[in-house]
Amino acid sequence: MAEKRFDVTHMPGVATIAIVTFLALYIPVLILVVNAFNASDTAGRWEGATLRWFAAALDNTAFRRAALNSAIVALTAATLSTVLATAAALAVTRGRHIKGQGGIFVILNQPLLVPEIVFAIALMVVLAQVKQATGYQGLGYVIVAHTTFCIPFAFLPIRARLSGMDLTLETASMDLYASRFYTFRRVTLPLLLPGILAGFMLAFVISLDNVVVSSLIKSPGQETLPTYLMGELRRNLTSEIYAISALLLFASISIVAASWFVTRTRQ
Repeated sequence: MAEKRFDVTHMPGVATIAIVTFLALYIPVLILVVNAFNASDTAGRWEGATLRWFAAALDNTAFRRAALNSAIVALTAATLSTVLATAAALAVTRGRHIKGQGGIFVILNQPLLVPEIVFAIALMVVLAQVKQATGYQGLGYVIVAHTTFCIPFAFLPIRARLSGMDLTLETASMDLYASRFYTFRRVTLPLLLPGILAGFMLAFVISLDNVVVSSLIKSPGQETLPTYLMGELRRNLTSEIYAISALLLFASISIVAASWFVTRTRQ
């Protein structure tokens, strides 16, 4: 007699809980997007649809400067963290087994385990000493902090991809006298590319919406989009903030959709 498999979807109430959970998650986001198109100056009172808040946001010099800073920081931090995470994943999955390898995983995943505020304070203390020693006050400190914070987020999908890859093709390449670099460039890297893209996307999104690390590390005049929005919320909640939030939401959805399409095509 065949043993019946457990199916959680057949449990009573699971579908209802799932629907309520999704509604609780996405109804506030839907309300935010609707208010971004509201012609009224008062949130909660609908007076027709308009795009003037988006035009006002795009005409806002402070918003454009914050958006540029966020793009520079997120792109640079995601690229650096993905490169470092790829090297770390190759070392722990394709390298020689060493004692204390579990400790390496703990170190790499520390930003995931330690509360973000604690990690941000630790980075602030270290980078403050560097600022005092060098006198440099540029955006590089925010990039370094975001790169450090994003490494484990990029590491997880890359290592998962490497762990699921069959060694047969790499071994065959080495048996045919290909060098290690040639095998990596022509065999390992193409197979690993979906994981690298997923790691880059995750690191980019994490860097783009980070508030705590950015707030503690940035110097005056180095606002990113999240810190700019937090500052504006302290002053007054306007429909322009709804429009900026909607633009950030649309950008995030576009990034995820593009990454999914590229990864699916590559596979």
